[in-house]
Amino acid sequence: MIFSQVMNLMPWRRFQTCVDRYHGDVKIRTLSTREFFTLMAFAQITGRESLAETVLCLNAVPSHLYHLGLPRRLVRSNVALANHRRSWKIFYEVAKILIAEARTFYQTQPLDFNFDACVYALDSTTIDLCLLMFPWAHFRKTKSAVKMHTLVNLQGKIPDFILVSTGKTHDVHVMDVIEWESGSWYAMDRGYLDFERLYHIHQCGAFFVTRSKTNTKYERVYSNPVDKSTGVLCDQRVRLTGTNATKDYPEMIRRVRYIDKETGQALTFLTNNMLVPATTVAWLYKNRWHVELFFKWMKQHLRVKRFFGQSENAVKSQLWIAVCVYVLISLLKAKFALSQSYYEILQILSVTVFEKTPVFELFAKENYTSGTCCNLKQLLLFDL
Repeated sequence: MIFSQVMNLMPWRRFQTCVDRYHGDVKIRTLSTREFFTLMAFAQITGRESLAETVLCLNAVPSHLYHLGLPRRLVRSNVALANHRRSWKIFYEVAKILIAEARTFYQTQPLDFNFDACVYALDSTTIDLCLLMFPWAHFRKTKSAVKMHTLVNLQGKIPDFILVSTGKTHDVHVMDVIEWESGSWYAMDRGYLDFERLYHIHQCGAFFVTRSKTNTKYERVYSNPVDKSTGVLCDQRVRLTGTNATKDYPEMIRRVRYIDKETGQALTFLTNNMLVPATTVAWLYKNRWHVELFFKWMKQHLRVKRFFGQSENAVKSQLWIAVCVYVLISLLKAKFALSQSYYEILQILSVTVFEKTPVFELFAKENYTSGTCCNLKQLLLFDL
């Protein structure tokens, strides 16, 4: 069965270790954590809108439940109770395990541009919620929200780090919990322009690229010669002169001003790397858009905007299981060397979960060709 083959990519022994660590199956008799994860993964892959719809669809095919690793009969109340009580930290740990495994597959994949170092894109997305139904997710007076702070590795477009917080959490606070890798690049927008935290990245031996704000105060120390035909207007080394600037970022910083040829917009970048060409700095920031594409894909094709429960645990569990499904699709694509995109893989899986065929045959190109009917005895519908 196709769905079983996809779930076989899960490291179930390590999954059970995470369950035992957080006592997920203690005093549980009806629906184990593994069965609950399988059910929620099925809902994500097939695009179910609620727990009731998921249970209804699975109970309609009782002969397949055994092969899915589920009980013979599902009860919605048991599933809802599991959604409320199973700790989201279990699925958070499982997601980290899957991400580490996926990273080994994509670490040799070349980037879209000629660059040797590892490049990450950092950003966050806000998922709006109803204030009456989710009062714990503080955001504004009239609505609630949760934020997904995400660090995407551009090799394979795999999320390397995710933090789920309430909507009130400012973006810069996530910089305090990220472990910066020496020699790697981090592209981020102006929401992360905090010079004290950027200097910490510099001290870790990593490189950053971000946008400058209009009120950033500095004094020019040196200007490098530039070729304005490439779109670079200036390439300067500057020293910050704002309030507490000497304390927050005591060293010089590089300022690159660049005109985007597509939009005609003038952009000002700040980086701590003084050696790479100015056009590379602009190109690195442009590729920050991959994290936005990741958010767009998740919101459009997985269930991360409509939640199956109202508690904080239910919301975070659903988000982390959605991340697990995304990484499973990436592992499926890598292990079987599939030429289809993530979107095509998910859509094909959604309508073939109960098919009994090897998964590599399912995605073979010959399955997409249509043949001509050779049955000459078939009568025409309007044959007179």
